[in-house]
Amino acid sequence: MSLYENGPAPNKQYGLFNWYGVFTLYKKEFLRFMGMPMQTLVAPAMTAILFLIVFSIAIGRGNIDVAGIPFNQFIVPGLIMMAIIQNAFSNATSSLMISKLQGNIVDILMPPLTSIELLIGLTLGGATRGVVVGAFVAFVLYFFVDLSFHNFFFILSFSFLGSMLLSLVGVIVGIWAYKFDEIATITNFIITPLSFLSGTFYSVDRLPEIFQKFTLFNPFFYMIDGFRSGFIGYSDSNLSVGLIYLLGLNVIMFIVGYYIIHKGYKLKS
Repeated sequence: MSLYENGPAPNKQYGLFNWYGVFTLYKKEFLRFMGMPMQTLVAPAMTAILFLIVFSIAIGRGNIDVAGIPFNQFIVPGLIMMAIIQNAFSNATSSLMISKLQGNIVDILMPPLTSIELLIGLTLGGATRGVVVGAFVAFVLYFFVDLSFHNFFFILSFSFLGSMLLSLVGVIVGIWAYKFDEIATITNFIITPLSFLSGTFYSVDRLPEIFQKFTLFNPFFYMIDGFRSGFIGYSDSNLSVGLIYLLGLNVIMFIVGYYIIHKGYKLKS
């Protein structure tokens, strides 16, 4: 005899937050990128090594100082943060785009997850990829450059805020885009330029004043500058301002991401 003989089975109650559902979505995202180690780990590390070698040779084999710091030690934190940024963004965009193109986006939308829970699961998946890749790149570059640790709080806080922000942006772009060409447009004309113009390879003090003012609006500058200060103890900006600025942008992007998921923008049509 059925337990629910006199009527349909009641819907299972998950409380205020479906922790198990969010963890399942997060686990799906985690296993997806960890199943491609050559693409997600080795490739970013090779790119960082190539940047380090090329710029070291071009600048003078490490004999040039930036703000009194050996050039190699100056650029390595920026290379690590660039890997975090790019991979956090690409994970969210590629996951959603592949699901949309393959027609299995319904597998994400049908489970009993609210808009906030969907956003959190997808965002944490992208942010985790960024941090994991960044840690692997740091491990590899450690064999080429003497990395020191000045302040773990800044290393952890700026890597977390940076990866979360780019993962949120990746979710938004992944929902908005119809094809990979549109994602490539955002990457080539926004993500990559802002990454290279963020002080990764130079101190912003060397820029003309007008470009210094522009840099102060670039969130990537605060990510890289704050992250670098955690390694070498040098920064071009007020780190408290950077933390507040990045936290504010995370809140804004979270609200935008929640709104478009809740409205079903380009998801339920």
